[in-house]
Amino acid sequence: MIYELRIYNCLPGRLPKLLTRFNDHTLALWERHGIRQAGFWTTAIGPSNNDLTYMLAWESMAEREKKWATFMADPDWIAARNDSEKDGPIIANVASSFLAPTAFSSVK
Repeated sequence: MIYELRIYNCLPGRLPKLLTRFNDHTLALWERHGIRQAGFWTTAIGPSNNDLTYMLAWESMAEREKKWATFMADPDWIAARNDSEKDGPIIANVASSFLAPTAFSSVK
């Protein structure tokens, strides 16, 4: 099992739009494509309160590549993304890291 840590740094004032997109569209599309989320967080105290941090759980990089490519090409996703950004961009930067659990991790 590998975990993908993704941090979206939103443009000022645009985080609510991103949260709405995830809640109203993205999560249902992920379910359709078999993408498993391991948690979502916003930053209460830290360097930026414009961040959305989340983790995805994957069996392998091959699974990730296949499912992510299919999701990104889904016409429903493209329409939802375009609609959410009709008033301008939401995200300034996306950082992605792939994490492997240690032998002593409570998450395997």
